[in-house]
Amino acid sequence: QAQLVESGGGLVQPGGSLRLSCAASGSIAKINVMGWHRQAPGKQRELVALITSPGSTNYADSVKGRFTISRDNAKNTVYLQMNSLKPEDTAVYYCNAQGIYYSDHYSPNDYYWGQGTQVTVSS
Repeated sequence: QAQLVESGGGLVQPGGSLRLSCAASGSIAKINVMGWHRQAPGKQRELVALITSPGSTNYADSVKGRFTISRDNAKNTVYLQMNSLKPEDTAVYYCNAQGIYYSDHYSPNDYYWGQGTQVTVSS
């Protein structure tokens, strides 16, 4: 089984930056897709960004040009660099991973979520 551990959330002023990290642990050899979602107060959870094992990326229109997703396959870790933060970016950010290559088999339907980390953008 896999577990995702997130870090990097906090309070930042508008225009500032934060970098979120999410490390997967367990009997994992490789992860197919990793990404970030967020849920703001009173809103539904939305996709922020995702990245495949080969390196293809996808971003929500609201964060394009400001956020960058990356991954370190050797460490099974995904990052989200957030620049030019706005108050509307305030949300709980959730890490996720789908398609797990274990030491002896591949489980394409395995889907794990992190516990969430709070990002607050306020002056």
